[in-house]
Amino acid sequence: MDFRFSPEEDAFRTEVQEFLRAELKPGWDEQFDTETELGSMEQGDFAKQFNRKLAARNWLALPWPKQYGGLGATVMQQVIYNEEMAFTGAPTGFNMGVAWVGPSLMIYGTPEQKEFFLPRITNLEHIWCTLYSEPAAGSDLASLQTRAVRDGDEWVLNGQKIWTSGAHRSNWGWLAARTDTEAPKHKGISMFLVPMDSPGISIRPLINMAGQHGFNEVFFEDVRIPANYLVGQENQGWYQLAVALDFERSSIAGSARARRIVVELVKFAGENRGYVEAKPEIRHRLAEIAVEIDIAKFLSYRVASLQQAGKIPNYEATIAKLYSSELGQRLSRTGIELLGLHGQLHPKSKHAKLRGLMERYYQMSVAETIAGGTSEVMRSVVSIRGLGLPRG
Repeated sequence: MDFRFSPEEDAFRTEVQEFLRAELKPGWDEQFDTETELGSMEQGDFAKQFNRKLAARNWLALPWPKQYGGLGATVMQQVIYNEEMAFTGAPTGFNMGVAWVGPSLMIYGTPEQKEFFLPRITNLEHIWCTLYSEPAAGSDLASLQTRAVRDGDEWVLNGQKIWTSGAHRSNWGWLAARTDTEAPKHKGISMFLVPMDSPGISIRPLINMAGQHGFNEVFFEDVRIPANYLVGQENQGWYQLAVALDFERSSIAGSARARRIVVELVKFAGENRGYVEAKPEIRHRLAEIAVEIDIAKFLSYRVASLQQAGKIPNYEATIAKLYSSELGQRLSRTGIELLGLHGQLHPKSKHAKLRGLMERYYQMSVAETIAGGTSEVMRSVVSIRGLGLPRG
């Protein structure tokens, strides 16, 4: 692994940084930290405007071919972009259409599907959610039971999905459904494109422990979609889905967000020495966390380096995800300990320090070791695929 970036990559990082300085003036996010909850409509409108500017630069889908609205960027350019966006806290969100749906369509979609859907992903006309998890199928996703039954020129969908991020703001869904109940569970799944305004779809909010509405449960009751909304081969969806999950695996955003928070904590400690004098061990904890952030960053660079070399990182990406998500919890505990009782105050409290940043981060960090695969599942993957241990 070469730790140096190429001159072209350094130039691209500078370009992204200059764009962010121009578009995100100092204090741009304070109104959202103090007046609105994350994911509110007010923040959503600001995010939409910001993302339209990214779309105008063809940055939303950097590595995509130019014919589909991308720039044909390298893997490392994508990592640089993700890192800089996360460090500034830019309101890009996680664009599922770009990360999973589009790449899958490029590989498995028909020419008609590519022509219709890909441009509408990169110009933000279509906002996507991924309909994977179910009440009894989370980490063991192949156990999903949502059914898709062929009826002439249509598919009929019945079932329930849960923890669906952004379903209430999406106009299209990327659905994994069972099409063969007699086949082994990994071999009877297919992938579908689903208009979220279809009759028979109902969406109910799931409010998280931080009081925010990002997740939803989605119900399908005799939902009918055209037969040509099947993507790829029938009953081969599990393998298509597994490929799609490999598209966004470096976890660089986690270490970049952590670095931003450490910068704020160190600045606060320098300006409010009484907090550190009361707990001098915090100085060492912050230093340790700073080292851990570098480790997380280099684990992510390793994943990107393998991808750039044409290899498929598997356990390497799992290690990066596991380390980054658990780092978030260690950092949040350190921040709360530094701020003391002030760190537990909601952003709307006039007594909150750092605009309530640590209270939000502490609660959200709990989900980091669950979403995208629990830490327990990640350790199993590393032990089996990385260390060669037998399945337990």
